Amino acid sequence: MDPTSTRVRLSGRLICQSADEASIVRTHLPGHIAATRAEPGCLSFEVSQSADPLIWHVAECFADSAAFEAHQSRTRASIWWAATAAIGRDYTVMRPE
Repeated sequence: MDPTSTRVRLSGRLICQSADEASIVRTHLPGHIAATRAEPGCLSFEVSQSADPLIWHVAECFADSAAFEAHQSRTRASIWWAATAAIGRDYTVMRPE
């Protein structure tokens, strides 16, 4: 089996509504990136601010559905989630068929 056939990819945007929300993202993002990249099965995790200071581009790739689901569970229990849960997210998840 081709190892790329099991990968789960997420792409999209984190969309702040105010400078205060953007500040929350800037404060908590470094820890979230470090924790995510250290997770088993995380192949890549990139978050970059767009030309619009309120929008970040997000691109994630996990080895398989189990790794992606573990990431989602860890994230929901994290300081990152507690701080940013109200911030808009526009994501597309591509799962293996």
